Amino acid sequence: FQMKRDSGCSTMAEQQKQEEKLWDTMKITAYVLGTGLLIFTALMNSVSWYVQNIWDTSGHFWQTTWLKFYYLFDRKEWAIFLLGAALVPSLAFWGFNGILMVADVTGKPTFITRYRIQLGKNDPVDTKKLRQAIYTALCNQFFISLPMLVPMFYIMKWWGNTFSKELPTFHWFLVELSIFTLIEEILFYYTHRLVHLPLLYKHIHKKHHEWTAPIGVVSIYAHPLEHLLSNTLPVMTGPMIMGSHIVSITAWFSLAFITTSISHCGYHLPFLPSPEFHDFHHLKFNQCYGVLGLLDYLHGTDTVFRQTKAYERHRVLLSLTPLSESIPEAPKRAD
Repeated sequence: FQMKRDSGCSTMAEQQKQEEKLWDTMKITAYVLGTGLLIFTALMNSVSWYVQNIWDTSGHFWQTTWLKFYYLFDRKEWAIFLLGAALVPSLAFWGFNGILMVADVTGKPTFITRYRIQLGKNDPVDTKKLRQAIYTALCNQFFISLPMLVPMFYIMKWWGNTFSKELPTFHWFLVELSIFTLIEEILFYYTHRLVHLPLLYKHIHKKHHEWTAPIGVVSIYAHPLEHLLSNTLPVMTGPMIMGSHIVSITAWFSLAFITTSISHCGYHLPFLPSPEFHDFHHLKFNQCYGVLGLLDYLHGTDTVFRQTKAYERHRVLLSLTPLSESIPEAPKRAD
């Protein structure tokens, strides 16, 4: 009986110690997370305040410039919309991809080719395939994207904010940008998975996957129906829901064009967003369907990717050493 009593006391003492240890751990965790959250919030507020301060300081300049531009076009809203939603983003797309195509075709400057993700691929790029990609991209822009701007224009007119003489604040633009990105992620992920269904893949999406090692211009090398559903609508929907200003639309469209070009470019360049995620999709077909990767994580469509070296390299490169050198592929085992 005494032994049982001692054993019971010992068990209760151990249990009490474990509870105290758990409670201490929870307090430490709460303290660390709380402190981290406060620091993060303070930092974000400071950065946001600093950027807003710069914006406010130069606000008069931007506001005056916008009004001069607005009256230069004699308040012709259709011309302003066409310039902001079509011409400027297209120039951003072809300007950025023009630089990339020089490296793809000539292999120069050589320092860029060191950052190629799939080593030995597109070295140099097949010029016949490249011409076909350029032709298809131009057709998609002129015959799909451009006509889609017509209904968008009238939706924006209905909202009544798009051609306001007053520019949106910097904070509001950041809010819009966050919403645009979230909407694009949802629409792109599910339409992209849709075109991966066997029947649709065979007749529609297979065209885009002709490039297992993509280049920048391939971002809009796609079947017309896919370009409409997966490329154009996800980007246009956010501004149409929010009734955004034409300046916000121009910035968002240009940013969307450049980021999708980066994700397809085939180079993991310093200080730019990592293209490893979407490059892996072109390599393996059934992984990494989204843009941000959030829905891929929730649906488990990135599990294979997370077990690869590509996942370790999926971060912003903050040095000049290519990640293919600092995090090389594991050597293949001899048969």
